[in-house]
Amino acid sequence: MKKIKDIFNLKDIFNLNVRQEYTIAAYVFCMPFIIGFLLFFLVPFIQAVYFSLSSLELVSEGFILHYEGFRNYAYIFFVHPNFITMFFDTVRQMLVDLPLILAFSFFTAIILNQKFRGQSMARVIFFLPVIMAAGIVLRMEEMDYMTQAVRQGQQAEYIFSGAALRNLFLQARMPDEFIEFVLDSVERIPQIIRSSGIQIIVFLAGLQSIPRSIYEAAEVEGATPWENFWMITFPMLSPLILTNIVYTVVDSFTAADNELVQLIRSTAFGGAGFGVSMAMSMLYFISILIILGVVFKLLSGWVFYHE
Repeated sequence: MKKIKDIFNLKDIFNLNVRQEYTIAAYVFCMPFIIGFLLFFLVPFIQAVYFSLSSLELVSEGFILHYEGFRNYAYIFFVHPNFITMFFDTVRQMLVDLPLILAFSFFTAIILNQKFRGQSMARVIFFLPVIMAAGIVLRMEEMDYMTQAVRQGQQAEYIFSGAALRNLFLQARMPDEFIEFVLDSVERIPQIIRSSGIQIIVFLAGLQSIPRSIYEAAEVEGATPWENFWMITFPMLSPLILTNIVYTVVDSFTAADNELVQLIRSTAFGGAGFGVSMAMSMLYFISILIILGVVFKLLSGWVFYHE
């Protein structure tokens, strides 16, 4: 009697090569998302596109849509005072945070992958920022006026404060661009840590999936730990680096404390209207797709896939 795995072996039934078999497996794993998108998101997305081309009028029976064409988009580009500026500020902040988050999460994952006492507790501690960055916790923190007052009252100059670091770099005659980057990075250390939890887990899983036999073979050939890192660890983790880049970009653009997201929300309920807000959402969505497409184009050829 044939085993079940032999009966459903697509490779033998359809005479598939390895790449075709992997492609089918990829579509099977993506199928839940595809089905969910078609059932729950496709119709609302089409409605959002139509809303962005209309103005909404509230009536006793509900609402009435008045088709406006691209007038909402023209309002965003030529009339609205803040959207374009805040969009470029959001992109700039993402470009600053992206290398910091990747470097911190990669370095932390390497440390947590080592064997030491209290390893499990250390992993839990580094994952706590993910919970603390959740929407409901973030909203509670924003409503904590006492915490905000304490933060605003902390004006003392410490050794790692902005003024002290600026004076140190100025005395060292560092370039102004480098000084601004470092100061902005230091000020955002708590945000960087809070945004690195998922990336740490992804890198940690990747490190643990690298076969030990590869390192043993390299050690037999006389490779140093430095060479092992750049010739084995880094290439083997390159697909996960791309994954974390995509996740970080999306997470940065859709975070609950993103000022541009808050602007879009406030525009719908207290600004230029629901139609303009949906037009902003469509422009934001298209911009994110373009940025992700550029990322894939630039990095896809560099990624190493181990087969």
